Amino acid sequence: MIRRITVLSNLRLSRLRYLAPLLLLAGCAMQDPPLPRPPAAWAADGRLVPPDTILRLPDGTGVPTRIWPARGQVRAVMLALHGFDDSRDAWEFAAPALAAQGITLYAPDQRGFGGMADRGRWAGAERMVADARDEALLVARRHPGVPLYLLGESMGGAVLTCLMARPDAPPVVGTILLAPAVWKLGAGPETVLRLLAAAAPDWRLTGHELPVHVVAGDDMAAMRRLYFDPLTLRATRMQAVAGLAGLMHRAADDAPRLRGPALVIYGGHDQLVPPPAMAALWRRLPPGVRRDYIPQGYHLLLRGRSRQATIQDIAQWVADPDRPLPSGGDVAAAVWRALPPDGSDSPPPILAPLDDLPGK
Repeated sequence: MIRRITVLSNLRLSRLRYLAPLLLLAGCAMQDPPLPRPPAAWAADGRLVPPDTILRLPDGTGVPTRIWPARGQVRAVMLALHGFDDSRDAWEFAAPALAAQGITLYAPDQRGFGGMADRGRWAGAERMVADARDEALLVARRHPGVPLYLLGESMGGAVLTCLMARPDAPPVVGTILLAPAVWKLGAGPETVLRLLAAAAPDWRLTGHELPVHVVAGDDMAAMRRLYFDPLTLRATRMQAVAGLAGLMHRAADDAPRLRGPALVIYGGHDQLVPPPAMAALWRRLPPGVRRDYIPQGYHLLLRGRSRQATIQDIAQWVADPDRPLPSGGDVAAAVWRALPPDGSDSPPPILAPLDDLPGK
């Protein structure tokens, strides 16, 4: 069953620049694929976990949200934004460990994803950024006096980059960006994507359009859960693909104006955000932003077998942002930045398909 875990659009960010010509040749589906049913041994991977609360936004929109309460003394509360085509369940493997460190985590669905009423539609970067601000203020009101942090993965990291560059950014203690989808694809690819989105906004991409596989994480239990989770989007409208490209471009422009303390984490095996894009982002970030490099990390840093290193670094940075990171990732980041940059126009390397992952 797992040999055909085709990487979702969330896991193909680095391919957007090469996508348009293939779409023109191959065409796209017009309907969503059926929900896959896990075999009996993996039945739990297909469970639908109801939200713990509904955050009510100023426009009346209800946002399904999962909460992992801190155990023992509450040291911090985090608003965590998931990646493209993902959902509030993105934090299932890491949130319990953060809770054990005294961190309460709120994980809302973003508009157009998870269990939102507009599932599958692109809400627009401005709306998503405004939602993040409103949600941060709601969480702060629920936990007065508790330090508030923002945590964003991939697309969620791009949303938070835009948010924390705004003059009306919420008063948070810090922002943590996990493999943020922050880079410019280039005028040509972005123009083609906009034209395709205008001509056929409801074309669906399923991941089968490209004859390659990439590895988003090396923990097969986490990958199975992502695949069978009923909240995961398995087909992405062209409108959303073009919208994501625009969000990434905007976040790249906003990155130099990122406000407040921040920690940016990147994995050495990330095949989705290419190394030249992350190197360019790191060069443009304001002084004082901490860089963290996890050599064994994949794009989904908190769904890989090395996630404990990322979790410990997050918890340490929250407890004392000036101390060295437990993983040694700050030293590794300095070494990585000193290496000659990869060619920015070459695609990132394609490593083993998911079939060949250790631990399958």
